[in-house]
Amino acid sequence: MSKPQQEAEARISDVRERWRAASLASVWIRPGDWYHAAVDAFVEALTDERPVAAVGERLGIARAAVGVGLSEAIDDVACLYMTMRLPVDAAAIRAVALGWLEEHERVPFQVSSHDPSTGLPTGDYLGERLRETYGVAVRTRTDARSTHCLLVLDVGLDNLDTWQRLARSAAIGRTLHQVFGEGHPMAAVGDGTFVVLCERGPATAQLGQALRRVVERNAEVLGLTAELRRPTRVWIERLPETHDDALMLLNHLSR
Repeated sequence: MSKPQQEAEARISDVRERWRAASLASVWIRPGDWYHAAVDAFVEALTDERPVAAVGERLGIARAAVGVGLSEAIDDVACLYMTMRLPVDAAAIRAVALGWLEEHERVPFQVSSHDPSTGLPTGDYLGERLRETYGVAVRTRTDARSTHCLLVLDVGLDNLDTWQRLARSAAIGRTLHQVFGEGHPMAAVGDGTFVVLCERGPATAQLGQALRRVVERNAEVLGLTAELRRPTRVWIERLPETHDDALMLLNHLSR
C-alpha cells in the first residue's frame, strides 16, 4: 500500500472513531450495530468533499435493515458533521432518509407500539394511556380534567415531499424525548402534529415555550427549518369529560 493510501485510510479511521464515540455518547442505542461498511464510504466521501447522496442512501438502507429508527439514524449523521465542525448538510439528511424509507418499505410490516419514523409511541398507545388516566381519576374520585392536559405541537406545512416529512418527524421525535424524557405518553397524531399527555401545573405553559425553542434550535442544527411551520405552534388542550371524548379530540387534532 502506498503512503498516500495509508494516510487516507488513517484519516478515515480517525474520523470514523471520533464519529462513533460522539454518537454512542449521545444518540446511539446499541453499540454493537453501529458499524457498517457504509459508514466508511460516507466518511470517505465527506472528507474527500465528494457528493454524499449515493453513500447516504446506502447508509440509510443499512440502518433500517438492522431495525434502527429514522430519528436515531439522522441524529447519528448529525454527530458526524458536528464532530468535523461542519454545518449539517440537508442533502445528506435527505439521502439517509430516502435510503431508510426504501428499506423500511421493502421489509414486511410489523405491528409495533412505536412509530419507527419518529421513535414515539403510536396514537393508539396514547389513547390507551389516556384510558388509564381517566380510570385512575374514577378510582381516586378526582377529575382528569384538573390533573392532566394535552400539550400540542404543530409544525405542519403543506407541499412537503416524503423525505422532508420523514426527516421532520424524526427530528421532532428526538426533540420530544430530549424535552420530556421517559414517562410522558406522547405520539404523532397527524402530519406535523404531536401530542404529549402532561400533568397540569404552573410549569406546564413554560414547558411548552421551552419545547418551541428546542424544536426551532434543533431544526436549525439539522438544516430542517424549511420543513417546519414558523413560528412553531404550541398550545395546551384541556382534557374533555370522558375518555371517548378524549379520543375524539385526538382524532380532531390529527386532521
